[in-house]
Amino acid sequence: MQRIWENFLQQGITFAAIMDPVGVSAMMLGMLPHRATHTEAAGIARRSTLTILIAFAVVFLTGDMILRFFGIDQHSLKVIGGIVLLMMAIEMLGNSSSGRMLSPDNREDIAVIPLGIPIIFGAGLFTTVIIFRQQDQTALDSLVTVAAFALNALVIYLALRYAVWIRKLLGTTGEKVITKLMGIITGAIAVQFIVGGVVVLARHVLQSL
Repeated sequence: MQRIWENFLQQGITFAAIMDPVGVSAMMLGMLPHRATHTEAAGIARRSTLTILIAFAVVFLTGDMILRFFGIDQHSLKVIGGIVLLMMAIEMLGNSSSGRMLSPDNREDIAVIPLGIPIIFGAGLFTTVIIFRQQDQTALDSLVTVAAFALNALVIYLALRYAVWIRKLLGTTGEKVITKLMGIITGAIAVQFIVGGVVVLARHVLQSL
């Protein structure tokens, strides 16, 4: 039971750091007109959350097939996934994720693209879901992964739904501080992925010599 709880905490924190709810809520406000209403934000929150849940389900269910089809070793995926996460972390620490910011001038629906995909569910989250899916040994482990993501999807929904209030509560400085803290956590997770993958791959190379 302790292992299950530890996995849930690890995966939940990892998903939270990558998804960065506070930073995403600030991005959404940046894409909307200044007079955007709470009703409009609520609609975007619902559609964006549904988008990332569908994306998660597709990746979670087909991740093994993708790896087998392309002949990708899970440890190689850990290395490249860690590099992607490290780049995200550096971006978050450097300039508050501004590289992911988009500012459309029209009133197009931004909930699915670009907010749901690729801002929330991007390459970093894609590889992380597949890595966790590969690490799951039992059906209970898989259920824990699903639960950890579902909890974070709920947090994302609430962050987008109440984005205006969050900005008023935290202010611009508060948002930046939280985003940078998430960047540090994401960077640490990235290094862990990279080191873990490289160690196993190096061991395989040495054994084949």
